Amino acid sequence: MQVDHDVVIRSVIPGSLDQRAIASAQWAGVRPRQITIDDEAFIVAAATTRPESLGWPFTRWSLRELVSHLGDNTDRVVAVGRERLRQVLDANGVTFQRAKTWKESNDPDRDAKLDRIEEVINRWPDRCFAFDEFGPLTIRPVGGSCWSPASEPQRVPANYHKLHGVRQFHGCYSIGDDTLWGVVRSRESAVIVLAALKSIRAARPDGEQIYVILDNLSAHKGTKIAKWASGHRVELCFTPTYSSWANPVEPHFGPLREFVLNSSNHPNHVVLTQRLHAHLRGRNANARHPDLLAAQRKERARVRSEQHRKWGRPHAA
Repeated sequence: MQVDHDVVIRSVIPGSLDQRAIASAQWAGVRPRQITIDDEAFIVAAATTRPESLGWPFTRWSLRELVSHLGDNTDRVVAVGRERLRQVLDANGVTFQRAKTWKESNDPDRDAKLDRIEEVINRWPDRCFAFDEFGPLTIRPVGGSCWSPASEPQRVPANYHKLHGVRQFHGCYSIGDDTLWGVVRSRESAVIVLAALKSIRAARPDGEQIYVILDNLSAHKGTKIAKWASGHRVELCFTPTYSSWANPVEPHFGPLREFVLNSSNHPNHVVLTQRLHAHLRGRNANARHPDLLAAQRKERARVRSEQHRKWGRPHAA
């Protein structure tokens, strides 16, 4: 008769094998933790500190240089490999990003201007418009992204001679109708701006008050323009200095750059203007298209909309 030795042992020493099995399972194959929570905090602090301030002769860390600094410093020595370092940084929300520029407004009337822009947009959206110039538009091959066979990208020729001059697109945007229109001109001047304001006034021919948001370009502030605006019930709402993000027309220039200029090689300004207006017709017919909205969000982020707000005063922290 065959005897099950496991059963005999269990009957003699109840639970002893189970306890040893549990203990071995807790420790088998598991290395002791070598990087503590405090080490991770030190790694994150070092990675987000400019190397120049720590005595290193460069402006940003590479993983190799950061590993070297962590293993040879006077504050806290942390021995870590590059892959483990990358994992620690990723787990703590630290990623390798491109630096962005910004500039705060020094306009003494900044708050009053932002409040007025927010007020007219919220109270009278059907009578609120925005105007700005988009450019310079040059005739040159522009790189971009598009669908192509693998390892066979589309190519555009190099261009060393720009013989066609530059143009400016003067864009008018109706906030209530969500429509964009404008003309391409060879220069910026008060006469062209006044013509654009007249086209905006014609969009509401009933003679009631309208509001136009625009920036502080000198061509926007001429005496002739101010006199015409006061006589035709047009209030000009100027954005603060260095606050182009406060103009609601700015995000709508993003799709022009994405769908008309990028990955293009227009032969001349006539063709460029034709394709730009063709895009505007399609854009106004499909103003809520997801691709169009995505390009607007991308442009809004590019012009540093504060906390991704469209216009007006940012919310207090």
